[in-house]
Amino acid sequence: MRTQVGIIGAGPAGLLLSHLLHLKGIDSVVIESRTREEIESTIRAGVLEQGTMDLLQDVGLGNRMVAEGALHQGFELTFEGERHRIDLTDLTGHAITVYAQHEVIKDLVAARVAAGGKLVFGVSNTSLHDVESTKPSIRYEKDDDTCEIHCDFVIGCDGSQGPSRSAIPEAVRKDHQRLYPFGWFGILVEAPPSSDELIYARHDRGFALISTRSPTVQRMYFQCDPRDSVENWSDDRIWSELHARLDQADGWRVTEGRIFQKNIVGMRSFVSNVMQHGRLFLAGDSAHIVPPTGAKGMNLAVNDVKILAEGLDSFYKNGTEDKLNAYTATALQRIWRAEHFSWWMTSMLHRFADATPFDQQLQVSELRYVTSSRAGATALAENYVGMVGLSH
Repeated sequence: MRTQVGIIGAGPAGLLLSHLLHLKGIDSVVIESRTREEIESTIRAGVLEQGTMDLLQDVGLGNRMVAEGALHQGFELTFEGERHRIDLTDLTGHAITVYAQHEVIKDLVAARVAAGGKLVFGVSNTSLHDVESTKPSIRYEKDDDTCEIHCDFVIGCDGSQGPSRSAIPEAVRKDHQRLYPFGWFGILVEAPPSSDELIYARHDRGFALISTRSPTVQRMYFQCDPRDSVENWSDDRIWSELHARLDQADGWRVTEGRIFQKNIVGMRSFVSNVMQHGRLFLAGDSAHIVPPTGAKGMNLAVNDVKILAEGLDSFYKNGTEDKLNAYTATALQRIWRAEHFSWWMTSMLHRFADATPFDQQLQVSELRYVTSSRAGATALAENYVGMVGLSH
């Protein structure tokens, strides 16, 4: 098979890049190890920044997001038994939309299928070849056949466990990582929303978060030991913990419902400071991971492929590689800003086992500052809606 751009991974990064390239008249093929049903049904968080919302609208993918997503103009921080609202729209003029990642994927897949895009699901044993040359290729197996895609560029959108990043020699890569000593225990609940907006809570027992997926399905998290097991947590124990961390003296309480999914996710920050090698480019989780506290993961992936699409368009239209050569440096501006913001939010809201009373008071002081100072609140809001660190 011959194409201009070979894309590994049918997550938001790979699918959106393929769609953006299609709009620019550039041919691509997307391969994915999972089935279409799997990628469209794996429920994952989705907080879309203003820039992501605008881009999806601009490229014809925003109708369902607008109709079914929840537009939020603020969120709440709770600590020391107090509730404080961060008014995003008042502070920045922008907002966010809560729209699950698998719903974005459904929209992207539908758009690619409608346009006759080449999507190959259920592949295995994917490998990259000759990425340092001008004629790279991707090999994979499908239905017991060995297939090969010959292309001008390979884009690795295959996440942290895919083969793309490892195709860059270790001597060339510059990886940075921070592991956090806690995880998030997540549940999906059949219930009406507990709140009109997201709630981030700092509590002496640990962090908690109230989010939403739809008018009838809610997502809730609380800080836990990443080595814990979901089998140790009965429904009653989960609700007891969430009530302890979130219920307020003014009578507000978490709304309970039927828990139909439980999982524990680890927390880490990761950046590959080299996102390109020859004709191979990394985007999304293959290049960087953020803790979910800052709600940046999918938005970073969107920014990556936006930059790549512009660079590839310049290459095919003008024969210039300047934008492609600058891809890593351009993308890292946004990535490191988001990494810092996510680390800051995580550090400010979570309970650390080795924290002294002094450390705990510093957390409270920081929270009081961002909820009482307009300057502090604005800095938080600008980062949250994605106004800072963007490429231009």
